[in-house]
Amino acid sequence: MVQPSTIRADHDLVTAAPDDSPEEWLETHVLDTRTTVAEFIRRRCAEHFRAPDTEILGETLAPFVARGKYIRSTFACLGWLCGRPESVGAAQAAASLELVHAFALIQDDIMDESATRRGAPTVHVQLARWAADKVDQPERFGRSAAVLLSDLCLVWAERMLREAELPREALDRAWPVFDLLRSELAVGQFSDLLNENWATTSLDAVLDVARRKSGNYSVRRPLELGAALAGCSPNVTAALCRYGSAIGEAFQLRDDLLGVFGDPAVTGKPLGDDLRQHKASTVIVAARDLSDDRQRRQLARLSGQRPAPGPDEDAWVAQWQELILDSGATQWAERAIASRVDDALVALANAPAIPPFPRRGLLLLADRCTSRSH
Repeated sequence: MVQPSTIRADHDLVTAAPDDSPEEWLETHVLDTRTTVAEFIRRRCAEHFRAPDTEILGETLAPFVARGKYIRSTFACLGWLCGRPESVGAAQAAASLELVHAFALIQDDIMDESATRRGAPTVHVQLARWAADKVDQPERFGRSAAVLLSDLCLVWAERMLREAELPREALDRAWPVFDLLRSELAVGQFSDLLNENWATTSLDAVLDVARRKSGNYSVRRPLELGAALAGCSPNVTAALCRYGSAIGEAFQLRDDLLGVFGDPAVTGKPLGDDLRQHKASTVIVAARDLSDDRQRRQLARLSGQRPAPGPDEDAWVAQWQELILDSGATQWAERAIASRVDDALVALANAPAIPPFPRRGLLLLADRCTSRSH
């Protein structure tokens, strides 16, 4: 469990390993963070949703955030543990990233016109259904209301970080990283919009977007944020950045594979959801580059189709999957993931200043974030 601690001067860093194993700590951390975020959202909802019907925003947001995996806040806490003991204030600061993530997912689902997220209807779909008997254009209302709710998440994330019980100098170190994380996310999302055509987008461009929009945002910047809050040495921070860049890219490559082949019970999305959205993901673009002329013609034919939900769509997804497998793109992605995991492990091995407990936690997450069942 997280215990209060004080922060000593930067030249006198103190770390204390939690009593639990990394696996037990991870489980407890996620439960504690989920409670912290839920209570923060509850207070903000009570403060702001007083006008008639606005309570639907809180009723929609709270369960949506609760279903998250809390990966980003976990990496931020591990970054903190590289320099300081566990701290309630640091845990709240790390938890603010879950509201940034809620902001990102809500808007991403609007842009992708996604119907499902985290095993449930997306936020804009839920709000449209709620408004079905209240407005003339419920779908438009749902999208617009979801944008406003996502904006609140971004505002509240900053407030959550600002109100964390940490010294001002710790927060002053963290703000530049927090700003960079949010800015990279927005610019990466814009680039992702430009790269929607899988037939013309280069693999290098898709990998660059994956690195900036997801890799940095999911792993590297959260680690940097925690390390900045803790005042870690430049050597430790540099090692965390190398680890974070590698695992972040591997994480996105795995996510792209799951977007084509993933179990809906694990991904929270329908099977082949990236195919339905005609996304220029790394796996699909790699399949194009690795295919022969006949296979490219088949990919182009499938891309031009949009079957209705049901048996025809299932068969269409299966054809996509077969072509991607035959092209060798899945093997390419698996090799790329393994190579990046190896790079991350080397970064840890070459950083003896990283304490044993966060090191074990980072090794555990390197596996969990890049495995076939994450």
